[in-house]
Amino acid sequence: MNFDVTSRGDDVSNGIAGHIRDELKGHGLTFNKEKPEVVISVGGDGTLLEAFHEHKHRLEDTCFVGVHTGHLGFYADWQPEEVDKLIIHIAKTPFQVVEYPLLEVVVRYHGEKNDSDRYLPLNECTVKTTEGSLVCNVEIKGEVFETFRGDGLCISTPSGSTAYNKALGGAILHPSLASMQIAEMASINNRVYRTIGSPLILPEHHTCLLKPLNDVGLQLTVDHKSFVHQDIASIQCRVATEHVRFARFRPFPFWKRVKESFIGD
Repeated sequence: MNFDVTSRGDDVSNGIAGHIRDELKGHGLTFNKEKPEVVISVGGDGTLLEAFHEHKHRLEDTCFVGVHTGHLGFYADWQPEEVDKLIIHIAKTPFQVVEYPLLEVVVRYHGEKNDSDRYLPLNECTVKTTEGSLVCNVEIKGEVFETFRGDGLCISTPSGSTAYNKALGGAILHPSLASMQIAEMASINNRVYRTIGSPLILPEHHTCLLKPLNDVGLQLTVDHKSFVHQDIASIQCRVATEHVRFARFRPFPFWKRVKESFIGD
């Protein structure tokens, strides 16, 4: 079996990553950064996000598993002291594959060429302006739902609902739900302007289309990546047909992770 190991880059993570790489090669597995069947991420959820985007072109053939050397581990559930147990699991035992939905974001631009870019966030996409407020029509299933005015919008996956979305007051969704969530950032609501003011959760067969109305540059983030564009005509968001695949060697209860991360014992 081919595998890859990624590291956050600090000394502890690099040491653990090197140990995993050497041990798995000793068990007869092949270190292959181009076509891995399993990617072991050592660091935090940010490290796993980077590994996901590095291998997103072959999601049907790649599973991810994370060792966390940081604080939060929604994607990375293995502790450093459990690494040798994880190595034996990867080398010797079949593993269960758990699939979670992703978000598809298609950005279309003004101009004769009708150029577009397609992104696959694992956590979320955010839309803001480089100056002033974001003013855009929010269309759902082809109908104008509202005209949003405010700092921006966050469109998240269920597995990303515990990240930026939660900080904006969004709901936490179980990552198995095929859906996406739209959360507002400081919307303007008064007698003249009005938005729904609550997060919206859309099922997989619904599409959300954002159409900017003011002539300003837009800043888009896709997980840890950021882009600035001046000529965006629309941003289409929906549940992607692709899934992220995680290798499971033991139970990994989602609500237990939520409790440990945000409530404690």
